Amino acid sequence: MSTRYGSPLIGIVTVLYRSDSVLPDFFSSLAAQRDANFKLYVIDNSEKDTGCAISRELAALHDLQAEIVFNNDNVGVARGNNQGIEMALADGCDYVLLANNDTDFPDPDVIAGLARHTEEAGALAAVPKITYYGTNQIWCAGGRFSPLTATTPHVGDRKEDCGQFDQEMFTEYAPTCFMLLHKSIFQTVGMMDEKYFVYYDDSDFVWRMKDADIGLLYVPTSCVGHKVAVSTGGNESPFSLFYTARNRVYFSRKHLAPAHRAIAIAYAVVTLTVKCVKFSPAARSSVFKGLRAGFALSIADH
Repeated sequence: MSTRYGSPLIGIVTVLYRSDSVLPDFFSSLAAQRDANFKLYVIDNSEKDTGCAISRELAALHDLQAEIVFNNDNVGVARGNNQGIEMALADGCDYVLLANNDTDFPDPDVIAGLARHTEEAGALAAVPKITYYGTNQIWCAGGRFSPLTATTPHVGDRKEDCGQFDQEMFTEYAPTCFMLLHKSIFQTVGMMDEKYFVYYDDSDFVWRMKDADIGLLYVPTSCVGHKVAVSTGGNESPFSLFYTARNRVYFSRKHLAPAHRAIAIAYAVVTLTVKCVKFSPAARSSVFKGLRAGFALSIADH
């Protein structure tokens, strides 16, 4: 890693949960970065501290400045991110980069390029082009909110990258799995809503950015590979299904206009119920428990 002194200080926040297998690639990607002035904040939500031990070894191996916290409990992605964000802001970081550790970015200009394009565009937040790891297929080239379904369709999902998504532009939505955020954003919109625990926490945060007229810049010259759903067991595990169902209802209640809210919740109930036919009994139970829990949550105030 080479550092360009005088460049903005970036606090990279990554939350671990049974992430041991992906850490070597993640740290190698960080070590490959050039002209990036950053400090790493590792927040470990795992039951065992093996991820912390691996992170310390890899940080020492690659000569990376890292602060590592073991929570000894799964407190959720949102709270883990908030812990790291607070540490980065306290250390005087100009930007926070929320980065999943199941991402891979060997191009040495990914982080510096993202910051450079953000400042050149006068933006406060930016995301790269994201592909499915090990493929040339797009996972996310920006996105949008769908108020009628409470979903966030990705631009280009599963399309071969032939350069058709190479125009830099502002986008309505992108996930926070690799998102650069100026420190002022947290003063404006607050921190991540910890009630989500996992899933929709990023949708909620980006929605609040949208409400505050904070533009989100899509920078296709920075490209990241994503090992989708490594830590949660896949999108159809009972864990994932519970939080997806719960948080879709909670997000709809919190942010959508009454007419959109009713349609979005009805859509969620119908589509998830139909999908339940192919699920295991445990997975079906998780869906219905999640839907009920989504109505029980009180709305967080930011």
